[in-house]
Amino acid sequence: MAEAIKRAIIIVLDSVGVGELPDAADYGDAGSNTLGNTANAVGGLNLLNLGGLGLGNIIPILGVPPDDRPRACFGKMAEKSAGKDSTTGHWELAGLVTNEPFPVYPNGFPPEVIEPFEKAIGRGILANKPASGTEIIKQMGEEHVLTGKPIVYTSADSVFQIAAHEEIVPIEQLYDWCEIARIILTGKHAVARVIARPFTGKPGSFERTPRRKDFSLPPTAPTLLDAVSEAGKEVIAIGKIEDIFAGRGITRAIHPAGNVEVAEETILAVENRTGTLIMANLVDFDMKYGHRNDPWGYAAALDTFDQQVPRLLDALQPGDMLIITADHGCDPTTESTDHSREYVPLLVTGPGLRTGVNLGTRASFSDVAATVVEALGLKAITCGTSFLNQIIF
Repeated sequence: MAEAIKRAIIIVLDSVGVGELPDAADYGDAGSNTLGNTANAVGGLNLLNLGGLGLGNIIPILGVPPDDRPRACFGKMAEKSAGKDSTTGHWELAGLVTNEPFPVYPNGFPPEVIEPFEKAIGRGILANKPASGTEIIKQMGEEHVLTGKPIVYTSADSVFQIAAHEEIVPIEQLYDWCEIARIILTGKHAVARVIARPFTGKPGSFERTPRRKDFSLPPTAPTLLDAVSEAGKEVIAIGKIEDIFAGRGITRAIHPAGNVEVAEETILAVENRTGTLIMANLVDFDMKYGHRNDPWGYAAALDTFDQQVPRLLDALQPGDMLIITADHGCDPTTESTDHSREYVPLLVTGPGLRTGVNLGTRASFSDVAATVVEALGLKAITCGTSFLNQIIF
């Protein structure tokens, strides 16, 4: 019998989907395949380390052939929840399946949302429509600077986003406005996330700053994070994990600036033997490249993470289980700039665990949570099917 699993590390490669789900057409995402299409668009990827774990064994990826003896167990997972939002995907990974999608606003927000928001902040708003975040500040940033009115916009996802120039609206005031919007957006208008989108610069050269902040709905039922923390064990959230779970079940949160920094903080936490559950999100794939339809940038970010993988693997201790996965897709090669309804990859490895096991196509992201709670000997998650018996000796 292998040494008992004592710690789980879950790394979410935000938006790195591996092909359309059977119902993708219902979401306008037929043909989406974030990883596969990105590889084709750039003439192939060179991911030696992720490939060595078995990434190329999950789906065909140009430049990443299947490995004859992959170091990890591998598979892919279907999303059981309705929707394709980051919140939905992360909650399901943590064992919470949502049957009703969060509300979306393809025509902007109705008066019963906007009017009380304007009254509460003491000024009008600009935009109120679906838009790309970078494009909307190009279009309306100058008017915002002149009037002080915040730019309110949404996307195909369940988000209420507020963009404001940091020299016009101090960052704490922007966060306060988001708190106000979060209070208003309840009931049938309970969007998954209210997002602060600060920016700086001058007309023609506005740039978003790293002080984005998400104000998410709290999970509607206990999650993996609750199970671990309620057992008196440490849950370390790195990146936007704390925002997505509204702080629930988290004992320590770290907010690095981007993918490289998130991966570095994760490696450091693993090396220092801290936490019983470490959950990290690498947001740049989604935020910087998927939503901006930039396959070359996406490919470069994959390559950068791939180069950090050896240090991550070397940091693993006996009793560690590393899971690399994603929360949805965001195919940078399609016309859409929004998330895509896709399978997500599943790579599982750790000292003393089996290697090369094909975990197949899992019916739900929540199989991750079911596996982790069983491995750690915690209270069972009601959703998901554990694959623990397939990865241990």
